[in-house]
Amino acid sequence: MTRRTFWAGAGALAVIAVAVGLAVRPGAQPVAASRPVTLAADSGPALARLGDQQVGVDELKTQLAQLPPPAREQLRANREGLEAWIRSRLAEKALYQQAEAQGWPQRPDVQAQTRAATEQIVLRDYLDSVSQVPEDYPSQDELKRAYEAGKASLQLPARYRLSQIFLAVADEQSLDTVRKQAQALGKRAQAPEADFAALAREFSQDRQADDVGGDSGLQPLAQLLPQVREVVARLKVGAVSEPVQGPAGFHIVRLIEQQPARVATLEEVLPRLRAMLRAQRQEQVAKAYVDGLFNTATLSIDGAALNQVIEANR
Repeated sequence: MTRRTFWAGAGALAVIAVAVGLAVRPGAQPVAASRPVTLAADSGPALARLGDQQVGVDELKTQLAQLPPPAREQLRANREGLEAWIRSRLAEKALYQQAEAQGWPQRPDVQAQTRAATEQIVLRDYLDSVSQVPEDYPSQDELKRAYEAGKASLQLPARYRLSQIFLAVADEQSLDTVRKQAQALGKRAQAPEADFAALAREFSQDRQADDVGGDSGLQPLAQLLPQVREVVARLKVGAVSEPVQGPAGFHIVRLIEQQPARVATLEEVLPRLRAMLRAQRQEQVAKAYVDGLFNTATLSIDGAALNQVIEANR
């Protein structure tokens, strides 16, 4: 982990996902995996170059726009992640240029795969267009019924509001020095009269949380680094931990608040629940549309020819 925070760091194109049955738990966001980006011929001013290949500003904007808002904000704050995506995209372009120069797109096997991929893209897009769900679906009553039916699975985990002081370890040679600094700072933070937020603003090297005194907001244990997770689970509200060594440095953690596990309310799951019900209805409409194709023409299967293919591939 390279991010200087005590929650699990996001990868270049992914964020931590913590699902709850039909919905995403508060404090967690859906998986935003890397998806192919469809680019215009002009990708805007150059953002990065590798030889004669470039990644444009508009290209990165397109990538970010495809992510859910929380994932987009987290990736925007993750400079290493953005730079990793840029390097990966440049490498893809350079590799494609080499393959194209050697006539790879004209190879029969590649053309067959290209036709198959194009066919799948077209049919998926067309099927989406003929299976649209009305805007007013689902109704409020349908949402309530779905919520009641799945209520037992909508258990939110216990959540913890933490404040931290983070000291980074730049290299192996500085490990012992930083450990001693963390131990001394930990003793100050554990003193009865200590102002933890003030200490965090003064000493913490986690710039993302310093302005709020190291406050991370409510987090389920699953989103914390394993080393911190074990410590937080044993802390009492108001207590300050001993320095905890993580992959990027030392964390001194104070437990500000703990909320017990509970069932999510309808309001908390409403957006996800609505999206799930709409997706289910669209799938039903699409299946009915495809089934209807078989009702408008006569289906004929040559059994003898099918048997020959089966036998030939044994």
